[in-house]
Amino acid sequence: MDGFEAIHQEGFAIVNGVLQGHEVDGLITALEAVRPGSRLERAGEVYASRNLLEDLPEIRRAAEGEALMGLARGVLGHGAFAVRGLLFDKTPTANWGVPWHQDLTIAIKRRVDAPGFGPWTVKGGVPHVRPPVEVLERMVTIRLHLDDVGSENGPLLVVPGSHRQGRLDVVSSQEWLDGNRARACLVARGGVLMMRPLLLHASSPSNGPSHRRVVHLEYATGGLPFGLEWYEQPTHLRDRHPITP
Repeated sequence: MDGFEAIHQEGFAIVNGVLQGHEVDGLITALEAVRPGSRLERAGEVYASRNLLEDLPEIRRAAEGEALMGLARGVLGHGAFAVRGLLFDKTPTANWGVPWHQDLTIAIKRRVDAPGFGPWTVKGGVPHVRPPVEVLERMVTIRLHLDDVGSENGPLLVVPGSHRQGRLDVVSSQEWLDGNRARACLVARGGVLMMRPLLLHASSPSNGPSHRRVVHLEYATGGLPFGLEWYEQPTHLRDRHPITP
């Protein structure tokens, strides 16, 4: 099963060797320039950063480069574009785990109360909303790994196939966890994990001695209805025909 068939059937695929070592080094250096308002810190260390496509030209160039964009287009078609960039890091002093969940919210330029969109929240000053399932089904996440991720440093755990059932409530999520074996996504430095937002996933704290840096990039196809705009959508795509929920 190749990567594109796997992401359709199982909701995720691992592709190693996407970026070269010097390209990864350049992105690590660029991430040091994230503005303070976009950084999240714990124990004096940055464990996450928001708005990478807006803040860092180097991250946008990588997200829109042929290596990553080619993967996104292989899943979504030629009209795919990047709409959000985040950094997640785990270190011995800034460590954390994430319970089982689906990625159900998107970042929006400004709040517009619209049918099917809600509830609304604000994270880092940016409006976020839960859209209709149809929007999430036209998205793919590409998690670019800047460090080797093995079993000891908090890899992402996924439940294959769970993306095909739409939004899962607590009972349905538990049924998937009880009836299916979770898989650990072990990815080499410079490799990527592609996944659908509706895939059930989680991660445990890292037991490793150093960083576990992942650039989380979200891609979509089509605009949004009712005057809504993706927060980090490129300016030249804002007139693109909207998705109809």
